[in-house]
Amino acid sequence: MSSTSNQFQHILIATHPQMPDASDEVTQIVKFFKEQGSSATQGFIYDEPLRKLVTDGDIDLLIALGGDGTMLRAGHLCGPPEVPILGINLGKFGFLTEVKKDQWHDVLPRLFEGDYWLEHRMMLRAEQWRNGEILGTWEVLNEIVVTRGHVIRPVHLSTLVDGLPLTTFVADGMIAATATGSTAYALAAGGPILPPELRNILLVAVAPHLSVDRAIVLAEGSTVSITVHTDHQAVLSPDGQTPIKLMNGDRIDAYASEHNVQFVRFQDRGYFYRNITLHMSQNPSTGNLR
Repeated sequence: MSSTSNQFQHILIATHPQMPDASDEVTQIVKFFKEQGSSATQGFIYDEPLRKLVTDGDIDLLIALGGDGTMLRAGHLCGPPEVPILGINLGKFGFLTEVKKDQWHDVLPRLFEGDYWLEHRMMLRAEQWRNGEILGTWEVLNEIVVTRGHVIRPVHLSTLVDGLPLTTFVADGMIAATATGSTAYALAAGGPILPPELRNILLVAVAPHLSVDRAIVLAEGSTVSITVHTDHQAVLSPDGQTPIKLMNGDRIDAYASEHNVQFVRFQDRGYFYRNITLHMSQNPSTGNLR
């Protein structure tokens, strides 16, 4: 548990613009923090002036109201400046969030009692290389995916680990995921679930054809390099964002970032395993909530 009870003086409350129902909750949360003597700024997660407050180091805590997508965007923003994130679930799944919509009244006072802990999750840094030049870099919380485009044909993905050949996958794509991402696309593609504190990269081929069809967990500190060989479209998707077009011969390097995302947690440290069983049996996308 944290021993510092008054460190959150400047709070940013961020919501997704597609969640208009959040306005009432935001108003009440702002009122709560002001009653505690903290300043509270509110806005949408994509608002540039608010994002600048975070990157300039003017925010002590970001409260993200939304679902897992909002938490991912908050992680991209808050990871490099090391701003803790507290997620309040207004979405469907809420695997990354900590507090349910109807619980925050009881939970938020614990921030000022020091009754919380910070969970550190590894970010993954990805680089796109072409002919010896770097074209772009990204830092993600879940995964990067190198995959085919609209043409329904596999791509050839030459894969190296720490500069040494692993294999060439013939597949729809390759996922390089963090432990956080092991419960996202990588899980849907048949990968294992990793505890969130691990700093390993998980490799999962998507629909491999006569290729290695088992997930591979790399040693901590490893770098994976994926070179695309294709005569049709291929793309890079970092954390499900807008795909980046890849050309034949492009290489994607991925390795552990120097930055971590910090999530505020009130549950005990065994929460993760309880959440797995809960969410696996109550996936809201199936309509089978119990």
